[in-house]
Amino acid sequence: MKIRTTAVALSGLLLMALPSFAQITTMEGTVTGLDGNPVQGAVIQIVRTDIKGSYHVKTDKKGHFLYNGLPLGSYTVSCEVDGKEMDKRNNVKTTTSSNMMVNFDLKEAAAQAAALSKAAASGSLSKDQERGMTAEQKKQLEDLYKKREESMKKNAALNEAYNAARASLDGGQAAEQLARTQTGADHDTNMQRAATQYAAAVDSFNKAGELDPKQGAVWAGLAQSYEQLAKTKTGADYDTNMQKAADTWTKAIALNPEDAGLHNNYALALAGGKKFPEAQAELEKAATINPPGAGQYYYNLGALEVNAGQNDAASEAFKKAIACAPPYAEAFYQYGLTLVAKASFDKDGKIVPVDGTVDAFQKYLSLACHNPNCDPPDKADGSHVQEAKNMLTTLGSKLETQYKNPDAGKKKKK
Repeated sequence: MKIRTTAVALSGLLLMALPSFAQITTMEGTVTGLDGNPVQGAVIQIVRTDIKGSYHVKTDKKGHFLYNGLPLGSYTVSCEVDGKEMDKRNNVKTTTSSNMMVNFDLKEAAAQAAALSKAAASGSLSKDQERGMTAEQKKQLEDLYKKREESMKKNAALNEAYNAARASLDGGQAAEQLARTQTGADHDTNMQRAATQYAAAVDSFNKAGELDPKQGAVWAGLAQSYEQLAKTKTGADYDTNMQKAADTWTKAIALNPEDAGLHNNYALALAGGKKFPEAQAELEKAATINPPGAGQYYYNLGALEVNAGQNDAASEAFKKAIACAPPYAEAFYQYGLTLVAKASFDKDGKIVPVDGTVDAFQKYLSLACHNPNCDPPDKADGSHVQEAKNMLTTLGSKLETQYKNPDAGKKKKK
C-alpha cells in the first residue's frame, strides 16, 4: 500500500514537471555573408521583449548557430559581424512544436537596405516596402524625412546668404573701381557706396558661415570682404577689419590646409596688418606646397619686404622667384631695382651698377615684350617696360640690341 502511494505521488510530480519542461525551445539558423559564403564567428544577439532576458551565441565555421533551452516568448534577434549590427529580426515568437529557424542573408539584407534608403531619399517608397517595414524602421524613415527636409531648408538658406554676399562683394568692387576714375564728390560717393556693399557682404557671409561652418568658400569670401572693407577705412577701423580678415583666412585654411592660394592670401592680410614675419612664413609655406606657383609667392614675399624696408631680404626673395620654373617675369624688374640700390659712383659721378643689375632689366624686357624692340610699351605684357628702358639708359646700356625677344623672328609651327 505504501509502495503504491509513493508511485502515485511520483506520477503526480512527473505530471507537474512536464509543463515546466515544455516551456523551453531551441533557436537555430545560418548566417551567409556579403560574398555568399558562411560567416564564422558572427554573434547572434537574442533579446527577449515581453520580459527581461538576453542571450547570445556565435556561428560555427559553417555559419550555423544553435541555442538550446530558450524560454518561450517574443524576441528581437540580431546578427553582428565585427561588432557591427548587420541585420535584425523583430517580433520572433518561439513555439514548442519545432525549433525556431532564423536565417540571415547579409547580401540580401544589404540590398534591401540600399533599396529602402534610395526609395526613402527619393520619396518613392512603394506600398510593399512600406508594409514590410517594422515600427522601428518606420520611425527611422520618419526621422530621415525630417532630417532631409531640414537639410533642404538649410541648403536653401545657405545658398541665399552666399549668393547675396557674392552680389554685395561684386557690387562693392565695381563701385570702388569706378571711384578710381573719379575725383572729388563723385569719388567719395562711390567709395562710400563700396564700403556699404562690403559691409553687406560681411553680414551675408557671416550668416552663411553660421548655417554651415565647413564651407571653405564662405570663409574665403568673408575674409576678402573684410579686407576690402578695411581699405575703405582708416586708423583703428582699418586695423580691426584687417585683423578680422586674417583671422577668417585661418578658418578657410583649417578646412583646406594644402591650398597654397589660401596661405598666399592669408599672408597678404597679415602684411596689411603689418605682421611681416608671419606673412613671410605663410608665403614660404605656399611656395613649398605649390612649387609651380612658387615664383608668384616669392615675388609677393619680395614685395612685402620692400614695403618693410628690407632691401637685402627682398633681393633674395626676388632671386628665388626668377630661379623658379617658369621664372616670374616681374621679379626680374624688382630684382634689378634692389640691385640699383646697391650701386656706387665712380670719380666722375657715373653710376657703377653691381653685377647682375643690367642683366636683370634686360631679362625682364625679353620676357615682357611681344616684339624685338619692345615698342610701343603698351603692347607688352609687363607693367614696367618703360621704366626698365629708362633704367637701362641711366645705367649706360645700349637699348637697341640687348633686350630683344629671343623668340622674335621664329616661324610659327602650323
